[in-house]
Amino acid sequence: MQVTSTGSLSRRRPTRQIRVGDVAVGGGAPVSVQSMTTTKTADAEATLSQIYALAAAGADLVRCTCNEEAAAEGLARIVPRSPVPIIADIHFHYEMALAALEAGVQGLRLNPGNLRKVHEIRLVAGEAKDRGVPIRIGVNAGSLHPDLYKRFGGATPEALVESARMELAIFADVGFDDVKISVKASSVPLMIDAYRLASETFDHPLHLGVTEAGPPPAGLLKGTAGIGTLLAEGIGDTIRYSLTADPVEEARAGRQLLEVLGLRERKGLDLIACPSCGRAEIDVIAVARAAQEALGERNLPIQVAVMGCVVNGPGEAREADLGIAAGRKRGHLFIKGKIVRVVPEDEMVEALVAEAEKLVAEGVEARLAAADSGAEAEAEADRLALVEAKGPDANASEARVALIRKRYTGEDPPA
Repeated sequence: MQVTSTGSLSRRRPTRQIRVGDVAVGGGAPVSVQSMTTTKTADAEATLSQIYALAAAGADLVRCTCNEEAAAEGLARIVPRSPVPIIADIHFHYEMALAALEAGVQGLRLNPGNLRKVHEIRLVAGEAKDRGVPIRIGVNAGSLHPDLYKRFGGATPEALVESARMELAIFADVGFDDVKISVKASSVPLMIDAYRLASETFDHPLHLGVTEAGPPPAGLLKGTAGIGTLLAEGIGDTIRYSLTADPVEEARAGRQLLEVLGLRERKGLDLIACPSCGRAEIDVIAVARAAQEALGERNLPIQVAVMGCVVNGPGEAREADLGIAAGRKRGHLFIKGKIVRVVPEDEMVEALVAEAEKLVAEGVEARLAAADSGAEAEAEADRLALVEAKGPDANASEARVALIRKRYTGEDPPA
């Protein structure tokens, strides 16, 4: 099932396109998700296991450190067996970049604040050009070249962008421009300003990230604030959350962010739920958690709603592919707002899971056609009973309307 976004974001900033293995980046290609392994790259089996987990969670590209000869040897064993393109992370030793290229990696990341000798940078760029391997210029506010730090009075947006510009100029000496750029910072405002400036300065694709964001939930909030803001402005071609956590959480968060922004087709579950209120007939939090656990492991590409009451629930969540609302110890199962079944309260999650699997397998029209006869009438009876029990207007909206009319017209509303 394909879900169509009903929202709108700023038009994507046009960029040139590069290819990291078989993944296109920039130039109108879908925004890609990246993460980085935390295993020792020399341990090829452990690293491959993590790469497969990252790919399953939504990573399109995976970066591995290449900091020693054993790591380069590990890459030679990893690359042919990886389900996604591999990028080698290089910091201080240009020899490791050359070794990673020999290992067959599909991309390099160079930190211009750490790898500074011009002749070494030219050598790496020349080798990458000969092999058709792109390079990310990975500028980082925490490792900015000391000269730029002094020149700009700190790690300013201008300093970060200038670092990338200087590296591009060195690449140009050997005719290499197969490049994407990042200007990361741990400060969200600095990161946003730096990327905005970079988007005005370069036509190369941009890799977005808030570096050293820390552990969840704060790290997720920082990453989302920075990456989400820029994506909403049309800036960014590939992204990475930098979390102090299992990197699978990074890949999952990146994929979910792109899906909720409508920038990638949904591959997994999107569970929505009301925040609960005094009208709720169930423990919405507990039911939503149980549904998330039961449905999440199945990775079904649908939007599912868990609503606390049958008075407003199906109507408020009518755009969801599937949902359930509680009332009078029963659950009203609905598809696109239409009631298809009424089940006992203790079977709500089980019924939701069963219907979700059928919905994905058979489609909306088939499942609507299979609705229980009398389900809508039964559900309406529950709804009316609850409205009567809690008052004809649970939200007192009509009483408020009457007061507003009297205030502005001076007249009592019609009896």
